Amino acid sequence: MIKRIVKLTFQQERADDFLAIFRESKKQILGFPGCQHLELLRCTQPDNIFFTYSFWDDETALERYRQSELFRSTWSRTKKLFADRAHAWSVEEWE
Repeated sequence: MIKRIVKLTFQQERADDFLAIFRESKKQILGFPGCQHLELLRCTQPDNIFFTYSFWDDETALERYRQSELFRSTWSRTKKLFADRAHAWSVEEWE
C-alpha cells in the first residue's frame, strides 16, 4: 500500500470553491478501484492550504486514477483555484 499526500494552496477567496468540489467528488474517489482511504486536512494558519491524504493499493492503482476521467475533470476544476502549484508525495510505511 502507498499513501499519497498532496499539498494544495488556494487563492484565499477560492478555498470554499475547492471545498465544494471536494465534497462533490469524495465518494467517487473513494469508490475508485484501489482507493482505500481519503481525507482532507486544512492548515490552521494560513487556512487556504489543504492536504489530501489517501491510501492506494499500489502505484498502479494510483496511476489508473490519475489517468481517469474522474481525476481529469476534478483536477481541471481544482487547479484554476490555486495560488501556488500543488506538491505531491507518495510514501510507504517504513517500520
